[in-house]
Amino acid sequence: MSSDQPPREERYFATTCWTVVLAAGDHQSHDSQEALARLCETYWYPLYAYVRKRVNSVDEAQDLTQAFFARFLEQDFAATADPERGRFRAFLLTACRHFLSKERDHARAQKRGGGKLPLSLDFASGESRYAAGPAETLTAEQLYERQWAIDLVNRVMHHLEAEMLESGRNDNFDHLKGLLAGRSDNTTYAQAASLLGTTEAAARMAVYRMRKRYRELLWQEIAETVEHVSDVDDEVRRLFATFS
Repeated sequence: MSSDQPPREERYFATTCWTVVLAAGDHQSHDSQEALARLCETYWYPLYAYVRKRVNSVDEAQDLTQAFFARFLEQDFAATADPERGRFRAFLLTACRHFLSKERDHARAQKRGGGKLPLSLDFASGESRYAAGPAETLTAEQLYERQWAIDLVNRVMHHLEAEMLESGRNDNFDHLKGLLAGRSDNTTYAQAASLLGTTEAAARMAVYRMRKRYRELLWQEIAETVEHVSDVDDEVRRLFATFS
């Protein structure tokens, strides 16, 4: 997928993830607390994969993951957040690493589900993903980065699909999504055009527009996780390097 940046005026967004974290840290805004919970829900599986790689026991990894997020949301982890330390995902990983090293014994003693955790952590599907993934060949940190990248791309694709469904172009998405990244072994522009009842030129134009919107959505998603818009380029490069 191309990492070309969208037009300059589309590169500025009102609320970054760091803004939400800092607002939540002062315990003043209910909306910010909800937004922070949503962001943590977005990041739970990459962190679970990280913990699971470091912990042999499935049950213990699940206990630790849930305990970490419960502490993060209910206590003062957010209040310690500092945008100068870097990207939000790096901050979250550092917080989790510290949690594991300092408070693992306490977390192990807690019962899973014992607290009021405003997240829905589907550990069954998480463990299935972990078992099917490349955990054996990656370090815990590499696995965390890879899962962050995979989940981010999947969110962008789901967003694009939802937009096209809402506009009545779901057939376009279904038949053209395989061409978004360029060449496809399963679909050609001629085949897609035939399925859509249009010309090959029209199919190419539709893919171009989908690819442009995909890049815009990708920028918006990444912009939520950095403090400065100038950092988005670097994050896009890191994203695609993760898959190389």
